[in-house]
Amino acid sequence: VQLQASGGGLVQAGGSLRLSCAASERSFINYVVGWFRQAPGKEREFVAAIRRGGTSTYYSDSVKGRFTISRSNAEITAYLQMNTLEPEDTAIYYCAVSRMVNFPQTQPPAYNYWGQGTQVTVSS
Repeated sequence: VQLQASGGGLVQAGGSLRLSCAASERSFINYVVGWFRQAPGKEREFVAAIRRGGTSTYYSDSVKGRFTISRSNAEITAYLQMNTLEPEDTAIYYCAVSRMVNFPQTQPPAYNYWGQGTQVTVSS
């Protein structure tokens, strides 16, 4: 599965962005989708995940209540709505998919395919 992340950009603190993760094939519907981010000099960090059918979601404590993950299996696309952005949210954001059955998976090695990343910069 090939993944294409988009929607990043420069936004002021308190603003919003919506990231998209478009898949290349319908097998996407059989995967858990996760969003991760990586800031300069830091390790890749789990942000959010959503089950295959979209029935369950899971968030890191740092984004809970501000970010919302969703997916459209009909459009084979996942989304990350980011509200009330903070400068600490500045990072490259990656989407990924996992075949793992157990949910949630928060570690990068659990994910099989990755998108190329999209830059999010939040100014203070």
